[in-house]
Amino acid sequence: MFGPIFVREWTVTPRKVRFYLQRVVFVLALFSLVCTAWALMAGIQQVRNLGDLSRFGALVFQIVVPLELVVTMFLAAVSSASSVSQEKDRRTLILLLLTRLSSSQIVLGKLLSCLIGVWNLVFAALPLLLLIAILGGVSSSQVFASTAIVLVTAAWSGALANLVAFWREKTFQTLAITLLAVVSWLVLCEAIAAGSITAVSPQWADLLSPIRALWVVCQPIQTGHWSDIPGGIASVHCGLGLLAVLLFCSVAIVRLRVWNPSRQLRPQAPEPDEDYAAEKNTGISDKKSWKVRAPREMWNNPVLWREMRTWAYGRKLMIIRVAYFGLFLAAVAGLYWSVSSGVALQRSRLADELIPYSARILTPFFCISFVMINALAVNSITNERDGQALDLLLATQISPPQFLLGKLFGVLYVTKEMVVLPVLLTAYLWWQGGVSTENFVFVLGGLAVVNVFSAMLGIHCGMIYSQSRTAIGTSMGTLFFLFLGIATCMMIMISFRGSFARQLPPFLAIILGGGTGLYVAMGSRNPSPAIALAAFGLPFLTFFAITSFILRNQELTVFSVLVSAYGFATTAMIVPALSEFDFAMGKSRMADEEG
Repeated sequence: MFGPIFVREWTVTPRKVRFYLQRVVFVLALFSLVCTAWALMAGIQQVRNLGDLSRFGALVFQIVVPLELVVTMFLAAVSSASSVSQEKDRRTLILLLLTRLSSSQIVLGKLLSCLIGVWNLVFAALPLLLLIAILGGVSSSQVFASTAIVLVTAAWSGALANLVAFWREKTFQTLAITLLAVVSWLVLCEAIAAGSITAVSPQWADLLSPIRALWVVCQPIQTGHWSDIPGGIASVHCGLGLLAVLLFCSVAIVRLRVWNPSRQLRPQAPEPDEDYAAEKNTGISDKKSWKVRAPREMWNNPVLWREMRTWAYGRKLMIIRVAYFGLFLAAVAGLYWSVSSGVALQRSRLADELIPYSARILTPFFCISFVMINALAVNSITNERDGQALDLLLATQISPPQFLLGKLFGVLYVTKEMVVLPVLLTAYLWWQGGVSTENFVFVLGGLAVVNVFSAMLGIHCGMIYSQSRTAIGTSMGTLFFLFLGIATCMMIMISFRGSFARQLPPFLAIILGGGTGLYVAMGSRNPSPAIALAAFGLPFLTFFAITSFILRNQELTVFSVLVSAYGFATTAMIVPALSEFDFAMGKSRMADEEG
């Protein structure tokens, strides 16, 4: 039914060491969070009865399961998008279309092949969730309902990425459109929950948003409008998710051979330039004037010229820019409401004191900008390699500084909306009096440093990994999990409040594990003391900076730590690349890089 693509992946995947290593690392990471939460709880209060265990079980379940949802959603989208995009970049999708495989076998085979690894992680974490249920506060039905929501969410995220990948030609377009589509849906659900869309009841947000549906399932006592539905909100939400999977797959199957091969690959007659068209209208014909276009003057750095003066990443970037601008308007509307209503300045609850309302709007928007800059940066290298243009560049007189700086500044120019709009959003908050002038300058400096770090991380991963899927997944995953890990630590700190001296030792274990993973991702091919110091210092310094931000009146400390940490990490990656061309060309790649 699903074809040989899925059968091959189903047969080959269990033979790889990575298949077992991924689920071991994933379960150990979740188990370390449980142990950290237990150490914090045992250090704050004495566990005397079953009620204390039940409260602990409910709290830790509300931390682990949302984290699992976000991770699987990200992995499903990125793996599905990069899998199909790699087929297009290497021109092997055309070979699949020439075989006897039907459209359904190609679409469903690619989708299910990518979901094997994601669903493997979900089922591997199921025993750990059942162990949490033994502590109390969580029932087995909640565990299975939350697992079903995670599985279905990963399925429709992968189906959406699969659809966009078959539609678009460029890898960055696929990743950016998928990311913006998922984030836009979550933002729309939050707008419904806030009552901004009067035509839809706010109660529908719990049914449409996977995060809200999962949060309702994680509550010890089910209340609300959807509590009377047989099977609870999880059954209806999973049903809607399966309908979304069916819709995305159906559209991809029907349009597969219409979209592919792309028009860019089809032979087309050259178009005459303006001089030839004028001569044709006047009746004068000269064969020597026939040409595609007049030559354009090139800069001293041809790499930078190509990035800034051509459509190197496709003409459909305007769609991405319009969608990103829509998210910007949504963030402006949220800030405007928070400032005009005074919510941004309220300090009525402890949650508001720890994380200001404006920060809860700005932080996700900033993270989206960083991830999209990183996605374009890594694709700027992988596209050259997959298009077999990297060997030609290395044979020219282009120097390593020209290539590296051309790619770096070119990426920042192409993603100028992701660089400028966060600054304008912060400027609007400063203009409304939500942030002081000093803090506004600190935010601008921090944004500039992290933007350069995100771009350089993508270029670095694109250079050291020969496989496009591995480079894209490692680059975006490193940035994503760095932010997600810090956010998880902060969520644990909020749930289990206590002194920082008691919280620091348990978190050091998590930070050490994060630093190890960061070092493997950044320095696995070319290890160096600078990369090691940056990898192990970055998680701790970021955690220290956010903790200092929560303690208030330490903005200069936060700014200094962030600039030092991310600036040093950027320098550790950029200095070796400025001295020589050092690319992984795929001639001696490891077996676990095969995708």
